[in-house]
Amino acid sequence: MQSENTQPENIQSNSLPDNAYRELRPGEEYHPVMPAASRPKEVTLYSVLFGIVMAIVFSAAAAYLGLRVGQVFEAAIPIAIIAVGVGNLTGRKNMLGQNVIIQSIGATSGVIVAGAIFTLPALYILGLEAQFYQIFLSSLFGGLLGIVLLIPFRKYFVKDMQGRYPFPEATATTEVLVSGEKKGNQAKLLAVSGLIGGLYDFVVSTFGWWTEEISTRIMQWGTVLADKTKLVFKVNTGAAVLGLGYIVGLKYAAIICAGSFTVWFVLIPFISHFADGQTIAVGEGVTTLLRDMSPEEIFRNYARHIGIGGIAMAGVVGIIRSSKIIRQALGLAVSELKGKKEADETAERTQRDLPMKLILTVLIATLLTTFIFFQFGVLNNWFHASIAILIVFVIAFLFTTVAANAIAIVGTNPVSGMTLMTLILSSLVLVSAGLTGTGGMTAAMIIGGVVCTALAMAGGFITDLKIGFWLGSTP
Repeated sequence: MQSENTQPENIQSNSLPDNAYRELRPGEEYHPVMPAASRPKEVTLYSVLFGIVMAIVFSAAAAYLGLRVGQVFEAAIPIAIIAVGVGNLTGRKNMLGQNVIIQSIGATSGVIVAGAIFTLPALYILGLEAQFYQIFLSSLFGGLLGIVLLIPFRKYFVKDMQGRYPFPEATATTEVLVSGEKKGNQAKLLAVSGLIGGLYDFVVSTFGWWTEEISTRIMQWGTVLADKTKLVFKVNTGAAVLGLGYIVGLKYAAIICAGSFTVWFVLIPFISHFADGQTIAVGEGVTTLLRDMSPEEIFRNYARHIGIGGIAMAGVVGIIRSSKIIRQALGLAVSELKGKKEADETAERTQRDLPMKLILTVLIATLLTTFIFFQFGVLNNWFHASIAILIVFVIAFLFTTVAANAIAIVGTNPVSGMTLMTLILSSLVLVSAGLTGTGGMTAAMIIGGVVCTALAMAGGFITDLKIGFWLGSTP
C-alpha cells in the first residue's frame, strides 16, 4: 500500500509530507522532500566552507556560555536560519541539500565544545599540567568515536521509530530549512533578536540599571531569611541565560527550575536543620559548625554533590532502559556484516549508510590511535593505557544510546551527568590499578574529555541524521 501523499519520484516538494511527524500505518511509506531517486547538491565547496565558518563562530559563543552558566546551547537552529537567509539574499536556488550540510558542520561547534568545557578546564582549576595537544586530541578522538558508534543505531532511531520520538530540535531545524525553500525571512528575525539581546546586555554591563544576578539578599528581610532559615532565592537576568531557556523550551526549563527549587528550598534548609552538631573543614586546621554556614556554603560543600550523584544514577538508569535498543542495533550490524542486508535498502540513496566493514575499520583505527595517545601522551604505562582505552570504549558505547535517546525525546543531551559518571568510574578503576596522585587526576580528566566529546557528538549527530531523513539527504 502506498502513502496517500505520494509524489513523483524525481520531483522535490517545498513542504514536508503530512506523515512526517506521525507513526506510519502498516504498509505506508515516507517520501522525503528530496526524493530518493533525485541527485541533489549536498557536499559542495560552498556548503563545506560555510559550515566551517559557522562552526568557528558558534564554537566561541558556545564556549563562552558553557563556561559561564554550565549549559551549551544547540547551534543547529540559528545556523539553519543563517544558511537560509544567506542563500535567499544571494539568490541561490535549490539549496536544501547544501543547507543541511551547512547546519550539520556548523552544529558540531556546540557538541565539541561541550565535550571539552565540562571536563578539561578542571585540569587548570586543579593546577595540573595540560598541554594543547592533549586537549586537541581528546576532542578529536572523542568526536570520531561518537560518530562511528552512533551509525549502527541510525536506522533504529531515525527510520524504525518514525513518529514515536518527537526530536524537538530536529523538528525546528527541519521547519526552518523547508521554509527556506519558500523564501522565508527567518534570518531577519534572528538579526533583530541578536540586536535586542546585545542591547540588553550592553545596558546591564554599561549603565548598571540592574544586576545580572538578583538575590533576595539585596533586601534586609532576605538577609535575615537566609541567616535564620537558610532560604535564598536567586535569578540570573543575563540575555544568554534568558535566550537559553527559550531555546530549550518550557518543559526542560521547568525541570531545571524544579531541581534548583529542590536544592535551595528543600535540601539546604533540611541539611542545616538536621546536622547542627556536624563540622566541616574550611581551611588548614580550621573547622566550622554546619549550622553556622551560609546557604551558599552548604550548597558548595553538600547539596551540589547530591545533585552530581543524582545525575550519575540517571545515566545508569538510561543504560538499563536502552539495553533493548543496543541489542537491536547490534543485530542489524551483524546481519550486514554477514551480507544479509536487503538489496532495496542498499540501493536507495536516502537509506544508504557507510558499509559496516568501513565503520568497524574506522572504529578499530580510532581506538588504536587513542590507545597510543594515552600511552605516549598521558600515562606512559602500557597497563594503565590499556585500562584507560577499555574504559573509554565500554562507557562511550553504552552511553551512546542514552545520549541519542535523550536528544530524540527532549532535545537536550545530559552529557554532563554521563561524564560525571565516567569520571567517578574511571577514578575508581585507575586507583584500583595503582594510578594515584596528579597523574591519576590528569588521566581521569582526559579520559572523561574523550568520553564526554563522544557522547556529545553522538547526540548532535542523531539530530543531523533525523533532519536528513525528513528532507531526503544522503546519510
